[in-house]
Amino acid sequence: MRFSNRPFTRVIARFLFLPIVCVYVAVAPATAADSHKVDVVVYGDASGGVTAAVQAARMGKKVILVSQYGHLGGMTSSGLGWTDIGNNAILGGLSREFYHDAYQHYQNDAVWNHQARNLYPNKKQGKGLALDPQTELASTFEPKVAEAVFDAMIKKAGVQLINGRLDLSKGAVKSGTRITSIRLEDGTTVAGTMFIDASYEGDLLAAAGVSFVIGREANAEYGESGNGITGPLHGNQLRKGIDPYVVKGDAASGLLPGVNPDMGGEVGDADHRLQAYCYRMVLTDIESNRVPVKKPANYNPADYELLFRSIEAGQQWGFFKTSMMPNRKTDSNNTGGVSCDLIGGNYGKDWNWATLDHQQREALAAKHRDWQLGMIWTLQNHPRVPEKIRASHARWGLAKDEFQDNGNWPHNLYVREARRMKSAFVMTENHCKGKQPVADPVGMGAYTLDSHNTQRFVHNGMVKNEGDIQRSLGGKPYGISYRSIIPKASECENLLVPWALSATHIAFGSIRMEPVLMALGQSAATAACLAIDANSSVQAVPYKTLRKQLEKDDQRLP
Repeated sequence: MRFSNRPFTRVIARFLFLPIVCVYVAVAPATAADSHKVDVVVYGDASGGVTAAVQAARMGKKVILVSQYGHLGGMTSSGLGWTDIGNNAILGGLSREFYHDAYQHYQNDAVWNHQARNLYPNKKQGKGLALDPQTELASTFEPKVAEAVFDAMIKKAGVQLINGRLDLSKGAVKSGTRITSIRLEDGTTVAGTMFIDASYEGDLLAAAGVSFVIGREANAEYGESGNGITGPLHGNQLRKGIDPYVVKGDAASGLLPGVNPDMGGEVGDADHRLQAYCYRMVLTDIESNRVPVKKPANYNPADYELLFRSIEAGQQWGFFKTSMMPNRKTDSNNTGGVSCDLIGGNYGKDWNWATLDHQQREALAAKHRDWQLGMIWTLQNHPRVPEKIRASHARWGLAKDEFQDNGNWPHNLYVREARRMKSAFVMTENHCKGKQPVADPVGMGAYTLDSHNTQRFVHNGMVKNEGDIQRSLGGKPYGISYRSIIPKASECENLLVPWALSATHIAFGSIRMEPVLMALGQSAATAACLAIDANSSVQAVPYKTLRKQLEKDDQRLP
């Protein structure tokens, strides 16, 4: 999230953070008096927002892309440089164009400024290499490179960018079942014929009164096996024997922070919980490009008691991933039982990330940031961490040449799941597994059914994680329905939703990958343009016509 020094509201007022100033670049700031009118309005500067805006512009429409962060690309340019694809066969159109442009960047020896090109460990990624000469695709890249590619795509297409965030209290103005304009926090209004919600939170769909769900459905609701409460037997699990109490063995001392007394229901039951978020840290061990990790100002060793106890139980490695991007930088994601994920830190009894306002999200994002910075500092410095572990982690620091306007920290928190639209068609694990056909595909997914842990609880006197699911689909692509990215006609006729689409929790775990978002962004924009041309609703766009245009533009469909 972009950080702010504005007062926090009472829900999360206790969350403190270091001040980091984010300077918007390449985007002209809007003023309170601004008003705009275009054909297609795209809200959200994530990768799918970029592809949606570019596609609409290429189809001859006047487009505005509203950027919440002032940096294009969302997670793709915020540290998720080790791309989860599953199968390169799903890449076509603008998604393929992006990964090809990133590949072309690394063919220039001059860009390998922190690592000799021949020393890059070009490992297998999916069904190809990270930098694959056969397909000429790069599934691994530095954040600043990804952002530069997105910037170039937008500039070449002639898309107008404005900077701002949706007014969450009155952000969508409607006439009947059509959005006529959106309102930003500073009073800027953007009118349009068609609207695309490319935000990770689904803020525009909610403002437009479109139905959505948050949390996990029961397995029984859609005949699934991987939804709902999972139990304590899955991956990224804590080691055996970790005591759950503040004073070991003393239940009267209370549970450790973030630990629930039980898992809140039976296996397969529905609940309100969200899979955990984290930042994809970009670390380096190149001394000339390394910024040492400092102890956060609000550091509290008690926040790391589970980490200490996990180390005492035998954990010596696996605190964060070191998947290598070019120039000796990492995409450091969660791994193991205690890692980057702040499990349970994105929801409460009566709130969750999606329902918070922008300032509350900033404060909560800061808590996630400080947890991860504090974890690195702890592993490198704390006396309760054995010297061997401290020494093995001492070489890592933040990359000096990344996120230079944000303290070398990623702009986007990895919001793995928030709102999910509930339309007339719901994608389920059975569609992802190919057990049920999709008649109107507008994109493909192929990645594992993937959920991170959602909570910690006491099981047989020990702390256990719950919520992790990693079920491979064998890399076999599946189609994603057009009906899953459009609302019910009775709720909104001119909105498309390429990310917070209509899917169950576990199906969304596969669909949510960034390459799929790019593809669905392109498809959403294509449908929007066809609806404008026919003066129709998005629900009335003939699939045959839509598919013909998608195939013309090299979109890959089953």
